[in-house]
Amino acid sequence: MRIIQIIPVTGLPIIKSGDDLGLLICEAAARQGTPIEDGDIVVVTHVVVSRAEGRVVCLDDIIPSEFAKTIAKEFNRDPALVEVVLRESKSIVRMGDGHIISETKHGFICANAGVDKSNVPGERNVALLPEDPDLSARRIRQRIREVSGKDVAVLISDTHGRPLRNGEINVAIGVSGIKPIRDRRGEKDLFGYTLKVKQTAIADELSSAAELVIGQADEGIPVAIIRGYPYEKSEDATARELIRLREKDLFI
Repeated sequence: MRIIQIIPVTGLPIIKSGDDLGLLICEAAARQGTPIEDGDIVVVTHVVVSRAEGRVVCLDDIIPSEFAKTIAKEFNRDPALVEVVLRESKSIVRMGDGHIISETKHGFICANAGVDKSNVPGERNVALLPEDPDLSARRIRQRIREVSGKDVAVLISDTHGRPLRNGEINVAIGVSGIKPIRDRRGEKDLFGYTLKVKQTAIADELSSAAELVIGQADEGIPVAIIRGYPYEKSEDATARELIRLREKDLFI
């Protein structure tokens, strides 16, 4: 029987711009008695990545456009926040009931273009998504290898809603060292049926599993290690593999 562990990484400091996330993760994991091992999957929330990369803006420094003011008035939102969302969006997918669903410049479709207020120090500060989450994941992975000598996979996660189900889940927006989708087409099921459409979003499932121990509120745990899960390695993997082509999307 295979045992898979999901280990919260505790004791990390409040991450600020310029911090060495890979080093801090290795040090914190070692202090708590669970040092990084070969084959680990390290899941890091995008907010701490964004803070380390300086992707934080103060809404007081934002001058909203007339368009942002109009939307803000209609939906009872902060005009400066709406302006930031618009700047981070490639297109607006839906607006209604106080919500702005947009397509980010990365191609992700999510609320508020991923602009996040939670776990960001400063009353008027918000975190943007990393400019290139895949590159962020690669840099953290490389730094972990330099510090620990171990080969791991790294996922950058974000919390997303779903169009047809209540509640949010964590998904992968950045990937390094792991193939994000397990293609099971061609495999046989228990009764000999050949699978024709089965493709499992492994990176998303692992990100949501990590959220079981990652603390979004006062726990202050932005990183988790998943240990014991066998995954297909990939040096050129990208989270864009998880994005469904617009012409194949049934919900937009």
